[in-house]
Amino acid sequence: MRCIHLAGKVTIQQIADMAGVSKFAVSRALSGKSGVSEKTRAHIVRTAGNLGFFNTNRVSPPSVQVPQTAGITGTVVILFPNIRYQNVENKFWGVVFEGISKRLEHSGLNIVTLTQPSGESITRILNPETLLGVIGVGTVSTQSLLQIRDLNVPLVLIDHIDPAVVCDGIFADNFDMMRKLMLKLISRDYQKFQFVGDPSYAYSFGERWRAFETVLEEYRIPHQQMETLLKSGKSEYDLIMDIPREELPEVFICANDSIAVEVSKALRERGIAIPWECAVTGFDDTPLSEDNVPPLTSVHVPREAMGAKAVDRLLERIRNKEDYFEKIMLIGDIILRASTR
Repeated sequence: MRCIHLAGKVTIQQIADMAGVSKFAVSRALSGKSGVSEKTRAHIVRTAGNLGFFNTNRVSPPSVQVPQTAGITGTVVILFPNIRYQNVENKFWGVVFEGISKRLEHSGLNIVTLTQPSGESITRILNPETLLGVIGVGTVSTQSLLQIRDLNVPLVLIDHIDPAVVCDGIFADNFDMMRKLMLKLISRDYQKFQFVGDPSYAYSFGERWRAFETVLEEYRIPHQQMETLLKSGKSEYDLIMDIPREELPEVFICANDSIAVEVSKALRERGIAIPWECAVTGFDDTPLSEDNVPPLTSVHVPREAMGAKAVDRLLERIRNKEDYFEKIMLIGDIILRASTR
């Protein structure tokens, strides 16, 4: 891999070198002109963002004002991605949305919920004159985020980072919470682990996977990850059904509760005793975790608080547009239940 040393302003040539494309392609992609595929455009924009091409220097000191709504009127758009399960009906995202809507209702502001349109520009749908700001929930596409940025309205993202767009973000501290869960299990003499879930599905999944790997490496625990368990193609139920009994780990670390429920179902149907023969953990502490048989050890994520914090941060941004951007992390708790010993 080539090493590119950056000094001062990021250039088109530096972006082209890092992305492995021509300067012409970079120029077309960043200017929004035709001549490059959408896949190449997204790759170039992400590369430019990683190099700091879109960074904005802010010179004013950060504000410490409490969010206020006096004199603020208009509409806040809640934007969901066009991705399966990342919607209002989902047991995780639905509670996040509840936190957003309750706080907006308390603030007396209008709310519009929008799913990321396919093949249509968001700017054709939104009216900038009455738009106060946008809260993106989940993995909103780079293309949509760039369109929102061009509207020059405040933007807050929940559980998502896109290097092409610099904005405020609200997160659970997924890395630290997964680390604590892993340490708890190691302290209970678990040594053979398998992670289940696609790290690319959401920012939170990626952080949970990264913490999983980091802890195993830190404690020098031998690990050979089953790559099929990290992909989104086959159902988790089918994946677990296909694993030979002698290759089962001591514990499956699942990226969320929904996955853990499917893993538990497969183990039960195979007659494998949970947790004595194989343990299972979830993440998020949704109602699924308590309803599972046996109830799941999980990590409580303050989902409603994440939604409320996003509104608070959006209002602060409206009041103080020159503040430094913030990445706000909320801490959860480990909830031990009968799916682990």
